[in-house]
Amino acid sequence: MERRVVVSGGGTGIGLATARAFAEDGDRVVIVGRRAEVLKEAATRLNTAFDADLVSWVPADLSDAAQAEAAVGEISAAGPVDVVVTNAGGNASFGHDGTLAGVADAYRSNFAMNVLTAVLLTEGLLPVLRRPGGRVVHLSSVAAVRGPGAYGGAKAALHAYTFELAQRLGPEGVTVNAVAPGFTEDTEFFGGRATPEFIRSRVDQTLVGRAGTPAEIAAAVRYLASPEAGYVTGQILHINGGAMFGR
Repeated sequence: MERRVVVSGGGTGIGLATARAFAEDGDRVVIVGRRAEVLKEAATRLNTAFDADLVSWVPADLSDAAQAEAAVGEISAAGPVDVVVTNAGGNASFGHDGTLAGVADAYRSNFAMNVLTAVLLTEGLLPVLRRPGGRVVHLSSVAAVRGPGAYGGAKAALHAYTFELAQRLGPEGVTVNAVAPGFTEDTEFFGGRATPEFIRSRVDQTLVGRAGTPAEIAAAVRYLASPEAGYVTGQILHINGGAMFGR
């Protein structure tokens, strides 16, 4: 059965791989992100690959309530949503200047980028989320259980939101889970910091001796969004090559 799926941060990396996985299943996918040109290019590439008009795009900074509301309005106008994947995010501050103002800015910016983007999109789409059978999947990180503080703390807040939302929506037949990836290649996450030495240091932390791939993370998201995962809710699925044991 064709479903309607919303993926934030769907223009690159894990979000793009997730959009591809759903489109491959014949689902209609809406990708959301801040950069219109990146979204347009991603949608065109996927539609060309599958020779079908399956992927559309909506530009918005989901940390901004007004932009999130506009995006939700546009998405909702087209009908019910079956799956919401909140992938938008990233480390807004890999460091700070050591001042309290700098520390505060690091925490605020990471909260906005990783928590507000997920919460505002999800809460906005709840009225049109399919019941029963709806699925919500948040993208967390191994950082939520080991740091660093500003980014890890924001991702840990997503765990609390996952648990709360699972309790709230369970009686309505909707599941809510999170996927927490470890080091994953072919993303924009580390930018210029991803030198060969840096990559090797991350890979060496795993038990399998390699980085994860966006497609592997997308496969986990696809499972949690599937009918077969109807008995899985309120869970954090760690995918990190054994770099950190689940808890």
